[in-house]
Amino acid sequence: MARRGGVASVLAVLTLLVGLLAPSIQQVQSIGVCYGTHGDNLPAPGDVVKLYQSNHIDAMRIYLADDTILHALRGTSIAVIVDAPDANVQPYYPDVSIKYIAVGNEVEGDDRHKILLAMQNIKDALSAAGLGGHIKVSTSVKMNVVASSPLPSKGAFAEPSVMGPIVKFYPYYAYMHNDHMDVNFTLFLPSSMTMDDNGHTYTNLFDAMVDSIYSAMEKEGGPDVPVVISETGWPSADGRGASKDNAMVYNQNLISHVGKGTPKRPVALEAYMFTMFDENQKTGDPIEKHFGLFNPDKSPVYCINFSGTSDSCPRSMGLASRPVYYAMF
Repeated sequence: MARRGGVASVLAVLTLLVGLLAPSIQQVQSIGVCYGTHGDNLPAPGDVVKLYQSNHIDAMRIYLADDTILHALRGTSIAVIVDAPDANVQPYYPDVSIKYIAVGNEVEGDDRHKILLAMQNIKDALSAAGLGGHIKVSTSVKMNVVASSPLPSKGAFAEPSVMGPIVKFYPYYAYMHNDHMDVNFTLFLPSSMTMDDNGHTYTNLFDAMVDSIYSAMEKEGGPDVPVVISETGWPSADGRGASKDNAMVYNQNLISHVGKGTPKRPVALEAYMFTMFDENQKTGDPIEKHFGLFNPDKSPVYCINFSGTSDSCPRSMGLASRPVYYAMF
């Protein structure tokens, strides 16, 4: 995750010809976790894959097409987002369930105008390899590509000529940089900040942010493009509102919430939680090191239940019990 300066981001699934949004694809609820590797004390990829499986995490985002990680994923059912324009995925598919290639991560400046061509090149390469119908191509950009508006229905891209893709997701940053933001509104808890907009009622910031993306895409002629939340999370230390309790509440309620979709589009969402481990070599704001669900020794930073099938989370399994207040979701 790059330093965001108070913005969030989302990955919109696009199979695109230059300048055209992709047709809709079937979307089902899925919770994944991003696998960052900016640490000098992290477990081996094979052990990480086993940790995903033992915690019923069925999807992973990786930021490099690392051969060791991809090899460890062979034969598993874990769906994968691979970041990298030069990723050679053909040797691994279909043994590795590669679902998306993200071309560029929060690209800024003049390089933004190069993204569509790079995406087209990757799409053409996948098609030539016979993989075009199986692996989707997109990119991820900061939430500031959406022009500022207090209402989701007013969402519009600030630079439509650049946007035909996208976006990534971080309600925490919107909270951190807004002294008037009620933390409950960001944690999916009852809040006085509930808003009504265009016939929809918003009880949490997550829904408002996603629906602003849908509104922006509609204005660009892409009303049916599905959105994948490629990163979302909450830090457990070193920032305003950053605590293990808040991180646990946000992430557990996210798991319970994504199956409902949003007020504007009440269909199940696919979301990737940031991130699997605390990463001691991340740079920038100190909170960047504390988004992990697990410690490098594979013990949980706090209790999260991914399966939704049990109220018990044995510490040896990297799980824990679900507090009763999550029952509201």
